[in-house]
Amino acid sequence: MKVSVVTPNYNGEKFLKTFFDSLNQDYECIGELIIVDNGSDDGSKEFINNYPFNFPISLIENSENLGFAPAVNQGIRKAKYDYIFSLNNDTEVKKGSIKALAELISSDENIFSVQAKMLQYNNKDLIDDVGDEYNLLAWTKKTGENHKSTEFNEVCEIFSSCAGAALYNKSILEEIGLFDDNFFAYMEDVDLAIRSRINGYINLLCPQAIVYHIGSATSGSRHNEFKVRLAARNNVWVVYKNLPIPLKVLNFIFLFLGFFIKYIFFLRKGFGPIYLAGIKEGLNTRSDKVNKVKFNSKNTKNYFKIEYRLIINTFKFLKK
Repeated sequence: MKVSVVTPNYNGEKFLKTFFDSLNQDYECIGELIIVDNGSDDGSKEFINNYPFNFPISLIENSENLGFAPAVNQGIRKAKYDYIFSLNNDTEVKKGSIKALAELISSDENIFSVQAKMLQYNNKDLIDDVGDEYNLLAWTKKTGENHKSTEFNEVCEIFSSCAGAALYNKSILEEIGLFDDNFFAYMEDVDLAIRSRINGYINLLCPQAIVYHIGSATSGSRHNEFKVRLAARNNVWVVYKNLPIPLKVLNFIFLFLGFFIKYIFFLRKGFGPIYLAGIKEGLNTRSDKVNKVKFNSKNTKNYFKIEYRLIINTFKFLKK
């Protein structure tokens, strides 16, 4: 079984040798590597063109940085295989991981995505991310972050796979829609996961698949003006797009508290005005700018399941 690996790249030449070397080890599972370059000017394209790959590759060259979501979508549309491995360029994939992901996702037609166990590149004893959780406060939390790598050793359901190292079922992507181009970057994978759950599909962690991740390699840091503004705007869009009016009303107090607490947090970090600007941009977006998920009564039970998971995730967060 082979997969299509899709990787956006923006001035990531310094990561590419380690990244490509690790992929070459799993050449038997890779049908193709599609690299979408977002206008790099650091020598990335020259390195890619001269690297000795063990599998077919395609290089899509954009004249400017279109963002993560549009770039991955370009790769998905070009992909030839049934499963799409969305993979960041600042990663190293442990041998056998792609095979483990493919075997798990193909075991059940209701599996939309499978998350690799992402470990911190500079401290491989600690977890970076084993799936993203979302709660009533509209907060996303990386599951397992900074926990020991020996934890989370069983396959389990997660709310959302992190698109930095996740295998997706292409046929389901074509059914529910690809990543939302409007998001540019951040929260696009959570938005996609909610759409999958609305349609009754599940997302799983595959702990046998190991990916070492540097993190924030393109954006530069955990918190910066670019990241804070986009994440705030996209958070608003996730709620607007995916929750029907009854759930928006039911969760209003929690949503308000979530956005307010985050504002206080970023105010103390010196990003208060930037965060508010992102919120305002999200609230002022024209209805035709972001495609809202149309409510279908056949998915009612799935909305209840999502609400239940949001409640559970909120209690988990408050207990810590």
